[in-house]
Amino acid sequence: MCGAICEAFRYSVPEEKKSGSLVANALKDLKVDVKELSARRAQLVSQGTKQYFQLDPHSGNVLLQDRIDRETLCGQKDPCVLFSEIVLENPLQVHRIEIQIEDVNDNPPQFSKKEYNFAIPEHTATRTRFPMESAKDADRGENAVQNYTLSPNGHFRLDVQRHPDGTKYAELVLEKQLDREEEIRLFLILSAVDGGIPKRTGTAQIIIDVLDSNDNAPVFDKNMYKVKMMENSQPGTLVAKVEATDRDLGSNAEITYSFSQVPDDIQRVFKLNKHTGELTVAENIDYEIHQNYAIDIKATDGGGLSAYCKVMVEVEDRNDNAPEVTLTSLSSPLPEDSPLDTVVAVFRVTDRDSGDNGRTSCATEANLPFMLKPSVNNYYQLVTQQALDREKASEYNISITATDRGSPRLSSTTIINVQISDVNDNAPVFHKSSYEMQLLENNIPGLLIGLVQAKDLDTERNAKVIYSLLPGKVSDQPVSSYVSINSETGNLYAIQSLDYEQIKDFQVTVRAVDSGSPPLSSEVKVRVIIVDENDNAPFILYPLQNGTSPSNDLVPREAEAGYLVTKVVAVDRDSGQNSWLSYELLKATEPGLFSVGVQNGEVKTMRPISKRDTFKQKLIIGVKDNGHPPQSTSATLSILLVDGFSDPYMKSVDIPKDEVVEEEDRTLTMYLVICLAVISFIFLLSAVVFVAIKIQKRRKFIASSALNFPVGPNFPENYGDAGTGSLSRAYNYEVCLTGGSLNSEFKYLRPLFPVFSMEPAQSQGVQGVSSDSQDLSSHQAESQLRNQARGAVSEDAAARAGGPSCAGNQAITANANIGQNDWLAYQ
Repeated sequence: MCGAICEAFRYSVPEEKKSGSLVANALKDLKVDVKELSARRAQLVSQGTKQYFQLDPHSGNVLLQDRIDRETLCGQKDPCVLFSEIVLENPLQVHRIEIQIEDVNDNPPQFSKKEYNFAIPEHTATRTRFPMESAKDADRGENAVQNYTLSPNGHFRLDVQRHPDGTKYAELVLEKQLDREEEIRLFLILSAVDGGIPKRTGTAQIIIDVLDSNDNAPVFDKNMYKVKMMENSQPGTLVAKVEATDRDLGSNAEITYSFSQVPDDIQRVFKLNKHTGELTVAENIDYEIHQNYAIDIKATDGGGLSAYCKVMVEVEDRNDNAPEVTLTSLSSPLPEDSPLDTVVAVFRVTDRDSGDNGRTSCATEANLPFMLKPSVNNYYQLVTQQALDREKASEYNISITATDRGSPRLSSTTIINVQISDVNDNAPVFHKSSYEMQLLENNIPGLLIGLVQAKDLDTERNAKVIYSLLPGKVSDQPVSSYVSINSETGNLYAIQSLDYEQIKDFQVTVRAVDSGSPPLSSEVKVRVIIVDENDNAPFILYPLQNGTSPSNDLVPREAEAGYLVTKVVAVDRDSGQNSWLSYELLKATEPGLFSVGVQNGEVKTMRPISKRDTFKQKLIIGVKDNGHPPQSTSATLSILLVDGFSDPYMKSVDIPKDEVVEEEDRTLTMYLVICLAVISFIFLLSAVVFVAIKIQKRRKFIASSALNFPVGPNFPENYGDAGTGSLSRAYNYEVCLTGGSLNSEFKYLRPLFPVFSMEPAQSQGVQGVSSDSQDLSSHQAESQLRNQARGAVSEDAAARAGGPSCAGNQAITANANIGQNDWLAYQ
């Protein structure tokens, strides 16, 4: 309180000075320097409705803002003082300034009339006084009327006197009795002189008509009437009734009432009945304009004699003015991070009424983050009492209600709009916690994958979001080589064409950063799923479709319907329904002989094999996937129909190459070859062990049987060596692990008997073996060899039922040409 209100500063300025004239410098009185004056947002606030002065915050000068006419501003009020206040903020200080408007002699005295008529009866007693209307001078003090003079005459003199308030007035004093017969009318000049430099004078003419004798003047029952009345009284309300009596008779006793030297503004407010003397209200009376009125009333009889009285009207205040709120300072927009007790606005509440009618209180709405702090001299501060959040409320329309204490109470409401400015206190927020997008493989580079969006609750620059990709790896390559993002829109684009068979999905991290200071950011995971397209044709794993060795499968002619010949195994690098494969028989030498399983690719006989069926059967099997559009490939199978696996021709059959198979995938072939080699090795090892055991047993059997069987004389000499007892021919075993590749063939040549010099038998087709020996023993030996070969074929059929991991089609061909000498030696 001590720092907010300080002593009053008093200055003076003459009226009629030009606008911009210096009144005074307030720096010394304020005890601040120019910098502090500007920093504290000093301003000069007038208490009236019009601002006559202004404060220069750069120099501290109080300047005249508009030309002042003291008479218009204050009228007859003396002294004429204008009240203003210098308001300093942070901390709040209010300095009262009283500026007195000094009068200059710019107005001459003026009488309300140019002529004044007096009717004075003759024989009027000497020393009779006749009050004269005072001249009005808008100036005050020494510049006001100081003296009255009267033109020289032989009957009247002028007596100048003072009212209790110090104003001067003049009265005509009859010095010499009038004589109508000598002079009927007198003309006098009344002059009013002020005290200014230079002096100014106003004149009026006095015309005196000398009347016949009327020796009784009217008399008022009171010389002064005092009344009280409420402001805003209705027109026609009776204020007072004056009454005068005259002892004369006739026309000399007829009295009329009139205003005497009453200004025009009073005559507009009041009305006087000239016959009854009733004083009534003509217009609304405003306490704020005039608190009291002094009205002079004259009573004149029929003979021209007059009497005077005064009516004093005191106006009582009524609560007819609502309080007024004047905004002095406003901080808008207000940052949302403003601390508590931040001054938002400074305003003042005034009421033109008086007493309790002019005492005010101020309040604002509840549930607002603001509160009012009363200060001195009806000043209030609007300060923050809670933290602000622009995202919840970007502006406030604060209603300030001022209420007086009158009866009834009056109030007024002023709305203060406070804008809340944004600070960067919200990070961008993505619409989803994570994103999942799909992209068809074989896309064109630059294709739009999808959109990520983040919203920032802030505004303007603080809400501008920039998107970027965080560094990362996808298949040992940087993320930036796969996708890019539009920094403004959040659109994700594919940088390169992607292959589902190489990468099924990948994940990137997108960061959203706003442009505030400091910037805030958030991140989100984006998973891109590569959608498979049917861009890969089926690949034949078995039988191998290379150009070096055709695929050969042996089928015994004794096979029944449903015999499993082989199995076509294919794969598709695509996924889902694009990799669902179906098999069909496209072409066959004998269309009704073989069938292909639609789902499993198994090649089986549809009927028993007849002798009329061609030895070489060629099948073309198509493999098709379930994609859209579907893709397909084909496999060519060569099937040999044989009577047995020991026929001599089997060792030298050349299967022609019928069609060129597409080039296989080298990497897959390598893995397949390795797998087949391992399986072949295991199989070979088992076969070698089995053969070795059989040979060992047979050698023992031959050694024990050679002593009991003589050598027949029909054998040629070159068939055997009697000295050594060995056979001249050896058994040839050929194991074909993969019917289509020579790399998968392993040949084992192991002599079973001593070598004899004999010629190999001639064979034709699949029908014959050597016919040099026709006896039963020879057939029994051949049958035994065939049974061994068929056992190997049975093992091969079991391997084919296991699929491509069993190395496919395995055939053991045993070629045995045994002559008679061999058989005899065996015997």
